[in-house]
Amino acid sequence: MNNYCTIQLFITNRWHDAATVTLTGDEQQGWKAATHSGYTLDHVLGFQGCQDAHACTVRWPVSMDLLMHDSWPPFLLDLLPQGFGRQELHRQLGLPETATFSADWPLLLAGAGNPIGNLRIKEAAEYLDNINTPATGFRYQDVANRHEDFIEYLAGHGLFVAGSSGVQGEWPKVLLTEADDGLLYLDHTLPDERARKHWLVKFQRHNQSDLKLILECESRYMTLAEHLGLRVHGQLETHNGALFIPRFDRHSSDGKVIRLGQESVASLCQKAGFGQRMTHNEVCKSLAAVCTEPEKEIAEYLKRDIANIILGNKDNHARNTAITRTADNGIALTPLYDFAPMYLHPEGIARTTRWERDDNGQPEWGSVIAQAAQASGLPASSLAQSIKKMELPLTTLVEEMHRLGLPTDLIARTERLTQGVLNTLKEL
Repeated sequence: MNNYCTIQLFITNRWHDAATVTLTGDEQQGWKAATHSGYTLDHVLGFQGCQDAHACTVRWPVSMDLLMHDSWPPFLLDLLPQGFGRQELHRQLGLPETATFSADWPLLLAGAGNPIGNLRIKEAAEYLDNINTPATGFRYQDVANRHEDFIEYLAGHGLFVAGSSGVQGEWPKVLLTEADDGLLYLDHTLPDERARKHWLVKFQRHNQSDLKLILECESRYMTLAEHLGLRVHGQLETHNGALFIPRFDRHSSDGKVIRLGQESVASLCQKAGFGQRMTHNEVCKSLAAVCTEPEKEIAEYLKRDIANIILGNKDNHARNTAITRTADNGIALTPLYDFAPMYLHPEGIARTTRWERDDNGQPEWGSVIAQAAQASGLPASSLAQSIKKMELPLTTLVEEMHRLGLPTDLIARTERLTQGVLNTLKEL
């Protein structure tokens, strides 16, 4: 197996070889193996100095400089299959059941051929091509109902694995694209000129009532996020337990697909590995350093933390928030995603990202604003004014939850926490 991989970026309607990452450590160490990375000469000549969508990561602007790490570069871990997709691909590749870190490199070279964002692993894309999957379309109801033909099509080619393994997470997911005939195709099998709308579809796989409820609530939670003035993208749709999420890293227009760069906050803050603890202060400092409109993005970040607290979305690890990078130097937070009542999870999920001070589970928002201002170098008064704009929608949040038919115990919890936030906002 190769000890290097080729990073490709989608630029001007085609994939370009942009960089290579070479293992200098032992492959058996997985993501902990040392690496060095370098951009190709052609890419440097075309895009030197760029840190937008033309770069592999905002933290490594295009240049001839080598990137040396005692592990994989953090952006590469955004592409590594995790969760359900990792388990399935692990079996498909016939890797030893006991393999953990040692499986990382082969999983990357097979499972990162069609991930979120505008970069991919060339060797993984070739792996997908070699499967030689025919482009077969399915009706929305056949996908939602997991019709036999749809499941057999996926299983017959290992494509439930390879077609979805580039998406990290616990629930089974698949990337589908609506074509000009109104049918849904596996994303990587459909030519761009036929693409009309791009979806990430999550399926239920649990019989536990709490886990089923989490997925069932996600579309309504996104409606609540919009009510609170957060940045959202499109309307999530639930069909027979399957959740259809419109993708915001793809835009189809005039027979072309624009792929936006996407990078997790873990990569932005240079955190390799998974489950890494970090502080909101670190995130605010990093966002302010790279975003096109820092004040706008820090305010959005603070609003999301308030929403996460009152609505019980405790799964706030560093890969559940990301930045988007456009080809015209735009860098900002992506629209909100994975926003659900994760406090219901039977494993008892706790917030992993917290403020450095005055955060015992219910942050003191006056202190939070001061900390965000200090970390970002922005005026606290401006951030406070942005946060106060949540006051009016917060007063009608419970009413909106009733309208959406959310469970009464969930509403009662939210009502109690919302009142505490409102009391603080009145004092700002």
